[in-house]
Amino acid sequence: MKSGQLPGVKQLHYTPAPGAQFDVEMLSFAQLRLMDRSRRRTRPQRPDFHVMALVQSGVGRHTADFIDHPLRERTVVWIRPGVVHRWTDVEDLEGPLLLFAQGFPPAPGPVAQAAADVFGPACWQLDKDAWELALRAADHLRHEHTAAVSNPRLASVPLLAHLLSALVLRVLPIGPDGPPPPTDTPHEHEAEHAVFRRYRAAVEERFAEHHHVRDYAAALGYDPRTLTRATRAATGLGAKQFLDQRILLEAKRLLAHTDLPAARCAERLGFHDAANFTTFFQRQAGLSPSRWRTRHDGR
Repeated sequence: MKSGQLPGVKQLHYTPAPGAQFDVEMLSFAQLRLMDRSRRRTRPQRPDFHVMALVQSGVGRHTADFIDHPLRERTVVWIRPGVVHRWTDVEDLEGPLLLFAQGFPPAPGPVAQAAADVFGPACWQLDKDAWELALRAADHLRHEHTAAVSNPRLASVPLLAHLLSALVLRVLPIGPDGPPPPTDTPHEHEAEHAVFRRYRAAVEERFAEHHHVRDYAAALGYDPRTLTRATRAATGLGAKQFLDQRILLEAKRLLAHTDLPAARCAERLGFHDAANFTTFFQRQAGLSPSRWRTRHDGR
């Protein structure tokens, strides 16, 4: 079994539609239903690309990494690569649906940071004012994408990427401390974020092999305290907590979507024995792997 694959979960790869060879594609819920008459969308799937949707009307449900989300007007859905999700019920929904490849948003910047956030929210609501602007941004992107497909002479990948970025910035949830920080932050702050981005990328690549911050610090050329400081500034978590949460998330996916015994899950995640894995999981999740699996069996 290849790393990242889960038996029983459909692995989806980004493939542009014929005649639309771009790393972004505009669809709708109506088109999704038309293309998927067998309702494969209701079964667990794991895309290697981003899926974003804006619910304009109707009510439905969506499940992402064991959490069930109600969908209604002004809901934004963002499924990042690697998330196991399913469109539980979208029969009554209308609104734009877009797919874009990992790495398509311009980097560096707040959009690329949000796109790489493995713990980012999957669903949230926008207020009425932000919603109207989000729909305009989506409509602008749709018109440019349609023009690029129908008339290649007008196609501009940088323009599509920037319009996608504008849409993402418009729909990003605003936290209790206000909107995302501006890009012209002080040099020290940006340098700290650069450290975290390198650490996050390394964790995403090697979390099943390295379970200690010191291993990442050595590989990246930083002191472990530097990684902890940068990670806490970016996420509110220490570097070890961030790493443990990433391992835990993948452990939950394995338990929910495979029949692998705990010993095999431990092996897949780089634990030397099942006892260590069980202790880790119990400490992080508050339940043993077997009890958690019973409650969250996603098959």
